[in-house]
Amino acid sequence: MENVASISEVFRLPIEERIRLAQAIWESVASSPDQVPLTAAQVKELDRCYDEYLSNPVEGSSWSDVKARLLAGL
Repeated sequence: MENVASISEVFRLPIEERIRLAQAIWESVASSPDQVPLTAAQVKELDRCYDEYLSNPVEGSSWSDVKARLLAGL
């Protein structure tokens, strides 16, 4: 098993190392999206958005268009 540092030890790491650690943690969370709990409000909003999409599927933008716009703004 790997050595687990305390939060105070992590905060003493150089910024580059903390960024690397944060990225590794986020990647581990993102690899299991089905295990991320949603609040009741988030579920309600997702359902509302999905219902809106079903009522007018040609409205809105595809994920690839949205992603391209987001990346262009960086």
